[in-house]
Amino acid sequence: MASLATLPPLPPQFKSIQHHLRTAQEHDKRDPVVAYYCRLYAMQTGMKIDSKTPECRKFLSRLMDQLEALKKQLGDNEAITQEIVGSAHLENYALKMFLYADNEDRAGRFHKNMIKSFYTASLLIDVITVFGELTDENVKHRKYARWKATYIHNCLKNGETPQAGPVGIEEDNGMYLLDVEENEDAGATSLPTQPLQPSSSTYDPSNMPSSGYAGIQIPPGAHAPANTPAEVPHSTGVTGNTIQPTPQTIPAIDPALFSTVSQGDIRLTPEDFARAQKYCKYAGSALQYEDVSTAVQNLQKALKLLTTGRE
Repeated sequence: MASLATLPPLPPQFKSIQHHLRTAQEHDKRDPVVAYYCRLYAMQTGMKIDSKTPECRKFLSRLMDQLEALKKQLGDNEAITQEIVGSAHLENYALKMFLYADNEDRAGRFHKNMIKSFYTASLLIDVITVFGELTDENVKHRKYARWKATYIHNCLKNGETPQAGPVGIEEDNGMYLLDVEENEDAGATSLPTQPLQPSSSTYDPSNMPSSGYAGIQIPPGAHAPANTPAEVPHSTGVTGNTIQPTPQTIPAIDPALFSTVSQGDIRLTPEDFARAQKYCKYAGSALQYEDVSTAVQNLQKALKLLTTGRE
């Protein structure tokens, strides 16, 4: 992808979007769609903050140039031309990054890569708001990810061993959540900002719990690949052993779905069609990450909705 014009120095008024812009830069080569929407979020947020002072107008104008250049380069990508595809792509990407960090956390593997993944997932959930209001589930994911990133970062900084899993979050007594809100700028600034290499820890999808925490439900089978948070390494030209695909557990298929004849009295609303289309887009996005389990689940949901009128 062609390089983008350099942005001028970030005005102090736009401090709240600096990490979203850094995330965009980190994904320019890795996932241009994610990079595009991170910049779009920064643009929309910046316009709301200050679009009148000269330095802010200059910055937003240059950011708009970047967006237009990216849109031109990605013009044939459905994730850019169709909002429902873009929304599915971004949400799936954020969830996978969140699940990678959550898996590492629950296994007691605390490292900078995991902290960065939690924090980046929370930023990407911010970005999802370019498509509308967040679901309650995404709001909870964002709150938890930001809390975890700050908590683990502070523990490691102070030489303490963090407690694995969702310890303390259900109490919601403000001890850690307040720390996130008050120290978010300080904590986020000191979080790693460059792409990191994956942990050497073994990633085992079978160890991922399917139940949620504090009301957050994690869909079974929706697991992040081990290299999700880091740059995909370029080929070095060295021939090595053939990489074998990771075995995946395919969810059981409801036998009733094999009889796909819709009942005559089923009347689907425009909202039903929109939801079915969204499930199909989610399935397509999951397949981009070779996540067969999540793809099958979403396709089953779409089929059931279209044939029964119920979810």
